[in-house]
Parts: sequence; C-alpha cells; structure tokens
Amino acid sequence: MKFNIALLAGDGIGPEVINEAVKVSDAIAKKFNHEITWTPALTGACAIDAVGVPYPDETHEICMKADAVLFGAIGHPKYDNDPSAPVRPEQGLLLMRKKLGLFANVRPTFTFPSLIDNSPLKRERIEGTDLVFLRELTGGIYFGEKGRKDGGETAFDNCVYTRAEVQRLAKKGFELAMTRSKKLCCVDKANVLETSRLWRETVQAMEKDYPEVTVSYEFVDAVAMRLVQWPNSYDVLITENLFGDILTDEASVISGSMGLMPSASVGEHTSLYEPIHGSYPQATGLNIANPLATILSAAMMFEDAFGLKDEAEAIRAVVNKSLEQGIVTEDLATKGTKAYKTSEVGDWLVANL
Repeated sequence: MKFNIALLAGDGIGPEVINEAVKVSDAIAKKFNHEITWTPALTGACAIDAVGVPYPDETHEICMKADAVLFGAIGHPKYDNDPSAPVRPEQGLLLMRKKLGLFANVRPTFTFPSLIDNSPLKRERIEGTDLVFLRELTGGIYFGEKGRKDGGETAFDNCVYTRAEVQRLAKKGFELAMTRSKKLCCVDKANVLETSRLWRETVQAMEKDYPEVTVSYEFVDAVAMRLVQWPNSYDVLITENLFGDILTDEASVISGSMGLMPSASVGEHTSLYEPIHGSYPQATGLNIANPLATILSAAMMFEDAFGLKDEAEAIRAVVNKSLEQGIVTEDLATKGTKAYKTSEVGDWLVANL
C-alpha cells in the first residue's frame, strides 16, 4: 500500500521526536511492503518566524491532500511569556483543528507492566487501567466569542455548543464503547452550566440507540478526583473541550510519563496523530526527549487511519520490549541505569523490528 502523510514537526522537541517516529514508520513500511511519502509543512512558532502566521495556507493544502497527518508539538517561550503577542503558535493549532474539522480528540491512558512503579500513584490503584477520553475539539470556550471591555478591565470567554456538535462526538463515544467493555461516562458540570445540561440531555436521548452500552453521568470535579483514586473504574469518557484538555493531562501521568501517551484527532477531512506532550523548549536540541508517545501515535495512525492492525501491533510490541529492557530516555531511567538519547531509542526500535 502507498500512503501520503503530512509531516508537521512543529517547535521545540517536535522535530526530534517526529524524526524517530518517521524512522520507525519507515521500518514498518519496509517490513510489511508499504510505501510512505512524507510531505513536511510548517506550523506553530516556526511558521510565524518564517511566514508570519502559525498555520499557513500551504500547510493546510498539504494536510487536506494527505491520507493522515503526523504532528509533533508547538509552542515557544517568547510567545508563552508575552500575553500581549498578537499572533501565537496555539492559534495555529486551533485554526488547524477548525479548518480540518478535527472534532474528536482520542486520548488513551494505559499502563505498561514494566513501568507500573514509575507512576506517582500506588500500584494497586492503577493496575489494569485502560481508558480512553474523547474530547470535543472544535467547540466550547476555546472557540467562543472572547474579548475585553470596560477599558480592558473586564475579560470574557463565551462557551457555546450546539446539539449537533455534542451528537457527533457522543456518537464516536458510543461506537468506541461498543468495541470495548460497553461502558460510557459523560463528563459535565450540569449542576451549574447550561452547555453541560445540553450535553447531558443530548447523550441521554441517544442512549436508546445503543441499548447495550451502560452510560453514567458524572461532574467534572468528581471525575478529576476519581482519576486519581480509581482510574481503572473508567473505560470510555466523553466530554467538552476545556474539561477534556484538563482531565486528559491529569490522566496522562498515570502511566508514569507524559512522554508515553499517544493521541489522535479525528476529522471530517483527515485525521491527525500526535503525542500529548508539549514542545518542552528547555530540551530542544539536547537529544533527551522521550520519542515513544510520538512513535505510539504513529502506531495509532497505522491502525485507525489505514486499517493496518498488524503493523500497529508490531510497533507497540517493540516499544514494550524497549521498556522491559530499559532502553529509555532520562525521564524514565531509574537511578544507576543508563539514560539513552532520543535518537538511540529510535535506532534501537528500528534495529529490533
């Protein structure tokens, strides 16, 4: 099979971790007799520096023509530390999600047996954790009207959702639950927010179409607590944009490192695959970043975008093998053991495929 993949490395450690994911993907393609054409494109701070905007039209055209998008990370301290900056890297990410119709962010959280004690949570609380968040990605407070008034002394950010936006995200959640343990949790704040009441009533109306799925409804603050106490009680969770942004970062540390968790953003035109971590600018160019989340995102791409489950399983198997044998970067290396460079981890994975 032949695939055209848009390659958006982005900023900070993005190019470094993307490079290792490309190496592993090319090795898998060779092993299974596929052909990948990679098409690089600019986004984020590097795009602002080059052409003045964080998501150029040329990049969008490349993404639209691609079979999938593999994405690194965006962000730079010179923008993070300047609240008044008129153009920001994150604006490119929001624009990309909107223009590509990337409405469903799929974020799994699971544990690795060899790393169970790396987690800040106790072993008995997290063993068996295997949950998936579906976060709505193109609506809510991030895309609502925002601004200042009263001479800049008052700020506002409006949270707006339509029933159709909730339905399309919830449909993905129900369908995913049917392939797993048939448990779905709708996360909201329906005791306070009108948008959450819309979420709850919309999902309740859809229950009849999926009679085999057991649906629960929980407030976001309760879920935040239970993710720390009993994360293995959850399976599939659906929620709005802001809540999902916060809860998925909380859930990511269950595994022991943000450098381990992959994600996908499912769209109307194409789908994008990316690690959940940020650009980690302090590590830029040091060859110390953990590339496994990006590599596992590539595995999600092979399985979900291309339907190639064997290829995805081969990547996951070699990643598990690397963790068991201690071929890890400094974020996972224990005291007295060697910390491998980003590129060394990628080379090891390729050699062992």
